Amino acid sequence: MTIPLSQESIGANLRTKLIGHKTVVYRQTTSTNDIAWRHASDKADDGLAVFAESQAAGRGRAGSTWVGGDSMSVLCSVLLLDTNVSSDMLTLASGVAVAETVGKCGRYHARIKWPNDVILGRRKVAGILIESRVIRRKTAYVIGIGINCSQSQADFPPDIADIATSIDIETGGSCNRNAIAKRLLVALDEWIAVALAQPQEVTDAWLELCSQLHQRVALKHNNRAYSGNCLGVDPQKGLIVQLDHGGIRMFDAAHTYNIRPT
Repeated sequence: MTIPLSQESIGANLRTKLIGHKTVVYRQTTSTNDIAWRHASDKADDGLAVFAESQAAGRGRAGSTWVGGDSMSVLCSVLLLDTNVSSDMLTLASGVAVAETVGKCGRYHARIKWPNDVILGRRKVAGILIESRVIRRKTAYVIGIGINCSQSQADFPPDIADIATSIDIETGGSCNRNAIAKRLLVALDEWIAVALAQPQEVTDAWLELCSQLHQRVALKHNNRAYSGNCLGVDPQKGLIVQLDHGGIRMFDAAHTYNIRPT
């Protein structure tokens, strides 16, 4: 039996400095990111965490949609109104936090696939989308996160069934989504604080979890195909690749797609 997400369960004994000091849980919404942005006019909602059992128009990267399933995922958006952490560093810190939240599932430890996916083996278990807006002359952010929890393989649409997975698929069990939601808020709070104080620690942790580091990758950048060996990541400039045809190039997240191992 699937246990519903509960504001009381997620918030009980939650020890964070900022993230999740206030949580709301919706039965259904268009997008948790949309709900988070509606609270951006109230400074008291800095750190607000919005959860939903299902969303009709969850957003993914490059205009794609996030398929979560009804009461099968942790769908969360966190509002940040007053932070000095850059969007690039927020992406890295969020990736580390989500990978840490998912942890080890069956045969696999959660790894990060640049720029915004968390994978188990070679299948996607979670995704991250960070949006920004200028509000009162400061840049505000919403960190949108989806973690596949209770899906079976048959629950995924045919076009992603061979590249998606869930925590339950990998463990053969039934996970507690409320506990996962709470772990996520704690991990985000910790890693965003590290990003502010010691950003190099975030980059180092991200590299340790990166599935592509020192691996061959193929990708498209501005509709041109490239392949080579991944040397690392620069928080501002993106993925660093030693190209097959010579030279080292950095590929920014905004214009790079279809990244896959070769």
